[in-house]
Amino acid sequence: MTVSRRTVLGAAGATGLVAAGAALNAPGALAQGPAAGERGRPRALIGRARGDRLHVVAFNIRMDADAAPGTPDSWTDRRPVLADFLAVERPTVLGVQEALYHQVKQVDADLPREYDWIGLGREGGGRGEFMAIYFDTDRLEPLDYDHFWLSDTPNVIGSASWGNSVVRMVTWARFRDRRTEREFIHVNTHFDHQSEHARVRSAALVRDRIADFDPALPVVLTGDFNTPAESSESYRLLVTEGGLTDTWTAGRQLTPAWGTFPGYGEPVADGPRIDWVLAGGPVEVREVAINTFRVRGRYPSDHAPVQALVRLV
Repeated sequence: MTVSRRTVLGAAGATGLVAAGAALNAPGALAQGPAAGERGRPRALIGRARGDRLHVVAFNIRMDADAAPGTPDSWTDRRPVLADFLAVERPTVLGVQEALYHQVKQVDADLPREYDWIGLGREGGGRGEFMAIYFDTDRLEPLDYDHFWLSDTPNVIGSASWGNSVVRMVTWARFRDRRTEREFIHVNTHFDHQSEHARVRSAALVRDRIADFDPALPVVLTGDFNTPAESSESYRLLVTEGGLTDTWTAGRQLTPAWGTFPGYGEPVADGPRIDWVLAGGPVEVREVAINTFRVRGRYPSDHAPVQALVRLV
């Protein structure tokens, strides 16, 4: 079951479209004051992809914890900053984590009109957090999609069996690029934050599921993996053993190697990268970024978005 904006892809359609229209006056990832773009608008690190390139973003947008307005965690205050980020960067595909149903709909409303989304609450229907995938419909046509749960019974909605107290899941979609006629698969997930055993088992399941896809199709995997890149067992299973490419190590780095969980604090150079964009199959990585985007000092999330500009080859 999946709810989307314009169509009923298995459940009920979501609310109507609202264009973003947010003011673009934020500092970019490398700027601490007003950005140097035209009329004060920040220059995108990657921006809307041109030609045969795809702009892929992984972003844990942080659940709405009902924090008081004016506090760093307040969704009321963070939402317009996220809208500004999306209006500037214009990803071709965006995999979010931690989004509650009302946040999924609000992000949808804040994106330009040509975007749509696919997703399902991890407890089923609109319940629990979504691993929603947003996509630019001018570029991409969804051909297939599904969800599975990170458990011993991956086809059972809401299942958990590896010592994790929180239900974890995966949403994936197969797309056709209208511009090039190429197809690819986008997989989006969020690993457990407490159980290392659950993270390792999750990595093995995701690796195996990706291996079951058509080997001719490129794959991009976005997620909050809650474990450091390069040094963790989950990374080894997906990259070293699983054959996926860590886009951060493969493309031209547009930013310092910030840790991806600043927790609303100052960015930490060479901090743990727990949010990744991985790629498999015939994918060429061009540019990558870990974006510390802020508006007047306010972050859109306690995580930093990870961006990759790729080309299907």
